[in-house]
Amino acid sequence: MNTENCPPLLNTSQMTGDLGGGNANKREMENQAFSSLTTSFAVCLTGTKKGCGIGGCGACTVMISTYDPVSKKILHYPANSCLLPICSLHGTAVTTVEGVGSTKTRIHPIQERLAKCHGSQCGFCTPGMVMSMYALLRNHPEPSMEQITAALDGNLCRCTGYRPIIESYKSFAGEPTCCQLRGTGQCCLDQEGGVSSSSDRGDRMRSGLCNPEEFQPADPSQEFIFPPELMRMAQEQQGRTLVFQGERTMWISPASLRELLELKTKYPKAPVVVGNTSVGLDMKIGGVHHPVILHPDRISELRIVNNTNNGLVIGAACRLAQLRDILMKAVSGLPEEKTKIFCALLQQLRTLAGEQIRSLASLGGHIVSRGSTWDLNPVLAVGNSVLNLTSTDGKRQIPLTDDFLSGCKNADIKPNEIIVSVLIPYSKKDDFVSAFRQAERRKNALSIVNSAMRVLFKPGTNVIMDLNILYGGIGSTTVSARKSCQKLVGRQWNEHMLGEACRLVLGEIFLSPSAPGGKVEYRRALLVSFLFKFYLQVLHGLKILVSDFLRQISELTLFMWDRISERALCKYMSALGNFECRPPQGRQVYQDVDPEQPPQDPVGHPIMHQSGVKHATGEAVYCDDMHPIDGELSLAVVKSSKAHAKIVSIDASEAFKVPGVVDVVTASDVPGENGTKNEKAFAEEEVICVGQIICAVVAESDIQAKRGAEKVKIQYEELEPILTIEDAIKHNSYIGKEKKVEKGNIEKGFNSADEIIEGEMHIGGQEHFYLEPNSVLVVPRGEDNEMDVYSSTQYSSNVQELVASALDIQSNKIMCHIKRVGGAFGGKITKPSYFAVIAAVAANKTGRPVRFILERHDDMLIVGNRHPFFGKYKVGFMNDGRIVAADIQAYINAGCTPDESEMVIEFIVLKMDNAYKIPNFRVRGRACKTHLPSNTAFRGFGFPQSGLFAETWVTAVATQTGLPPEQVRDMNMYEGLNVTPFKEQFDATNLRKCWTECLEKSEYYSRKTAAEEFNKQNYWKKKGIAIIPMKFTAGFNKTFYHQAAALVHIYKDGSVLVTHGGVELGQGIHTKMLQVASRELKVPLSYIHLCETSTTTVPNALITAGSVGSETNGKAVQDACQILRKRLEPIIQKNPEGKWEDWVSAACLSSYRGYVTYMNWEKEEGHAFPYFIFGVACSEVEIDCLTGDHQNIRTDIVMDACFSINPAVDIGQIEGGFIQGVGLFTMEEIKVSPEGKQYTLGPDTYKIPAVCDIPEQFNVYFLPNTRNPIAIYSSKGMGEAGVFLGSSVFFAIRDAIASVRKERGLPENFTLNSPLTTEQIRMVCADDFTEMIPRDKPGTYKPWDIEVA
Repeated sequence: MNTENCPPLLNTSQMTGDLGGGNANKREMENQAFSSLTTSFAVCLTGTKKGCGIGGCGACTVMISTYDPVSKKILHYPANSCLLPICSLHGTAVTTVEGVGSTKTRIHPIQERLAKCHGSQCGFCTPGMVMSMYALLRNHPEPSMEQITAALDGNLCRCTGYRPIIESYKSFAGEPTCCQLRGTGQCCLDQEGGVSSSSDRGDRMRSGLCNPEEFQPADPSQEFIFPPELMRMAQEQQGRTLVFQGERTMWISPASLRELLELKTKYPKAPVVVGNTSVGLDMKIGGVHHPVILHPDRISELRIVNNTNNGLVIGAACRLAQLRDILMKAVSGLPEEKTKIFCALLQQLRTLAGEQIRSLASLGGHIVSRGSTWDLNPVLAVGNSVLNLTSTDGKRQIPLTDDFLSGCKNADIKPNEIIVSVLIPYSKKDDFVSAFRQAERRKNALSIVNSAMRVLFKPGTNVIMDLNILYGGIGSTTVSARKSCQKLVGRQWNEHMLGEACRLVLGEIFLSPSAPGGKVEYRRALLVSFLFKFYLQVLHGLKILVSDFLRQISELTLFMWDRISERALCKYMSALGNFECRPPQGRQVYQDVDPEQPPQDPVGHPIMHQSGVKHATGEAVYCDDMHPIDGELSLAVVKSSKAHAKIVSIDASEAFKVPGVVDVVTASDVPGENGTKNEKAFAEEEVICVGQIICAVVAESDIQAKRGAEKVKIQYEELEPILTIEDAIKHNSYIGKEKKVEKGNIEKGFNSADEIIEGEMHIGGQEHFYLEPNSVLVVPRGEDNEMDVYSSTQYSSNVQELVASALDIQSNKIMCHIKRVGGAFGGKITKPSYFAVIAAVAANKTGRPVRFILERHDDMLIVGNRHPFFGKYKVGFMNDGRIVAADIQAYINAGCTPDESEMVIEFIVLKMDNAYKIPNFRVRGRACKTHLPSNTAFRGFGFPQSGLFAETWVTAVATQTGLPPEQVRDMNMYEGLNVTPFKEQFDATNLRKCWTECLEKSEYYSRKTAAEEFNKQNYWKKKGIAIIPMKFTAGFNKTFYHQAAALVHIYKDGSVLVTHGGVELGQGIHTKMLQVASRELKVPLSYIHLCETSTTTVPNALITAGSVGSETNGKAVQDACQILRKRLEPIIQKNPEGKWEDWVSAACLSSYRGYVTYMNWEKEEGHAFPYFIFGVACSEVEIDCLTGDHQNIRTDIVMDACFSINPAVDIGQIEGGFIQGVGLFTMEEIKVSPEGKQYTLGPDTYKIPAVCDIPEQFNVYFLPNTRNPIAIYSSKGMGEAGVFLGSSVFFAIRDAIASVRKERGLPENFTLNSPLTTEQIRMVCADDFTEMIPRDKPGTYKPWDIEVA
């Protein structure tokens, strides 16, 4: 063996750009040669972001380029750097976003177009988006739209709603991208391109937010070449085995198959790793350790592709993306009858993971890891694939069967064997093969259940000769319905066979009621739903097959037609086919600026985000991007594993034995206050939730701190926890007093009603899932107890206050800095202050800088979520649909501390009427105290819950009266001058305008008629449409929160520096402040700079939240600029022809007191909110009744935005908020164990919307010619309003379900909880299949998860 011992970090890879993780240090690198790029390479470039650490979000995407010395080909592919062991990159070129383009050299067209099309908001996901597209363009300079959307399958964005990202990349497509492709012959943009009049009112409206004519052309010839030295290295090292020796692991990359076999004999337990997507996750999440890892990526025998007489032979190291391309080529070049297995594999490959994982994961790894939810294995098994194995003992073949997948010893691989290749056979003429899967999200999500089925008929008949049915997601391994299949052999393929097959399968495949993953009855239903789909697909195929057969053999004309149910096939044809992910189309229409407005005045124009280009180039700096500071320590926390317990002891002795550990910090180390009276930074005598921080370990490196934290032992004395709202009500466990608002006379109202209905609803919580985890860096200055605190917070002054209190020093010695935050949505208001306290106490104790970056799973566990909600309603109404009385009881699960819960329940109570005037109305609300992590603020702040609940009882009235829901909404809606139940006056004129405009723009009535006609023709797929109004409020119900301050400097050279108290979270606040300063000072934007948010320049800043940050801080900036401009006026008058630079001489600090609001809860009245925001959304969906899947077809939003300071920013906020609302109401589920432990702690278990979830048509219209006299420039805050409008998708799904239930004679009064997931949709569309599944009696088993709402 010719061996080369390689230093772990020398000559490991040729870099083009950055490998990320600029905060690593060399000592850590030498210990981490096998860890991910984002934590191990100290190249001091930070464009590549660490969002989740497990390959699920795409923020860390880089492009890998490799050279094959045999084929002489260069391959480019995207990869999740968080899963890439550094050793695997030996000889590769790694390109990160800095290598694509930068402001210092040139900006790449991808970066330019993404920025100019407003495709970034917080910007944390943007480098990953750029790299996914860049890798695609390197392989396909003119990609199809299908390739573009597939390239983004593995990239998540929480801010934009994806529409502008897709829009920016459409310009690279090598095909027309407008909606003419749908056969209309007319582009939807033709109607309102450029400036136009709206609704014949003469209002100047404009559509389109960027100008493609400004884009620089894409030139593939300007891209970097593959480094020649790496080509030489690849040639020279062909025969060398590479060995990397680390502290705990040895990585061996053999050069030949013979050497690999010898190594596998020597190290039989060593995993063979190609893409590290399975073994890597086991090591990261499961704590699995492998002393030796074998990496066979350079062995040509493992990458072969051969066409044989029996099928395709694919090398085991073939990547899944390569497998997809191979199969697509085979399908296009072979007879259809031979490719049925290939087509089934392709169907699964299109939705399996994201492109980054598909580019890394290998076929052999997918097979041998045998995950129950792995989608390809069942298809390979039913297709009778064969594994070609080899070892030092020789070669052999074994069938890839269910026995192999379940790990049966006599059908398994021996420890010293490896899979060299896989034979995927051709299918036969009488073969029928299908694959199925259902996941929480259509793409890049593990299957809830998957399946593959194959049937072989006797030639020319419908008699079963062979049948094979496999399921994944049911047990720990793939399971087979072998006994059922054997009993069905010889049966004819008809409805009698189907019924027996369903009964047999349900009897054979057992799923415990306590099965991990929950959704037990749903998973059972999918077993027979998939079987029914297969039955119909085969029936359809038999019809075609027999038709061809009959044309050849006329004497058999009558044969089989009696057996193939033509009527059944026509009725149930809609069960066939899957929803396709189509690129979105859309319009964005907004008020144009006054033609008399000076050209240099940027207000009202869709100005690009201030940091948009820096987002796209990776030059935008976030907290963890700050370079390491001399002596810096890393911090990891020890968390409670119990929901409620006394702390008996804390034993940190083993932690101190871990190399690199410096100290352990506990509550006893806090010099001053350990948090606040309501919440402690460190637990003291008792823990009150799983995830509560008990102590912290500081060490020389992040990995050492984590290892130390794992060694700390906590002994508990467990106490009984309260976890659910139901338990809290039972134990009278509440936070604060009941909040109540009452209007009219409830009893008289109910007495006058024709009918009264009662009901209840549960709404689950929602994880913030900002892409940047909570981060803090604390740097002691070395004198006078001064400290700099760099935090990803929405509330800088609170960080300052709590750190000062904890250290028992004055606030003037704590300087808090925020450059920008990578998304927040309310989740970075309260908790960052406690994280800062923990880091500051550690820094104070050690005298050294401390960095504390939460891992994604810790962030999701500790920070809390949107409040789970439970509501009860009693509503009285007349037969014509008029609601005369409503009595509402609302509860939220607050968690273990008050946090923001009292204010959230206040907002729920105050906003429960939504858009409806109910003459007799009462709403009461309580915040329930439980032993869950404390829930906190979230975008919309209670209104998404109260609004959804209000629309639920309005819909219930419509159902009970038999009236269309839109009619009931219309007749009960506010209009004109009015008052809220808490006696605040407002004008609802624009609410009515939005309603009318949305009905018109969405073509509601014609589309509703079309949906009804569609539903008559289709039994298993149904369409639904809903239009939902909204009366939202901006701001807070206390004047205190509306204060703001700004500091504006004008320097001698004429340049302007603006600072203010608001935090840039991705909402474009800094961009708007620059626009305000530009208008007020009458200078171009290029003269103005905005540095950072800091307590050193603007003290006592309030929370950036509530949709009013831009308004309040904008007013402060406006005041400051006006004062400065006024000071300059005498000079300007003396020299009116002078330049700006000639007039400059002053600066001023200005504060803005803000909107006056109050709420008197004793009198149940007040002026609780500054103003109201009106909007209406209309959404159309299509559902699959057999699986519960749904497709978002179209959404039209009309918003009362008044005069937008920046239409691109505001439309982006609406679109992003809407998609976040779609996630809240239809897919995002937080799962909690009966012991109070949260299961959903990362993108693998918690699914937010992805590119595949955007409506195919997504239109946003601003109501024309409206004004808001109390806000700056007559604008309105758009930051939160869009979230609730996502409920239009919820109610469109409900409309589709109602159509199903009406057709099947089921009760039309039914309850839907939120989120309305695939599980709930499927089970409420009850049919024979849901009736036949086994049901478990509650109380006879322990459930895997509990409902905390």
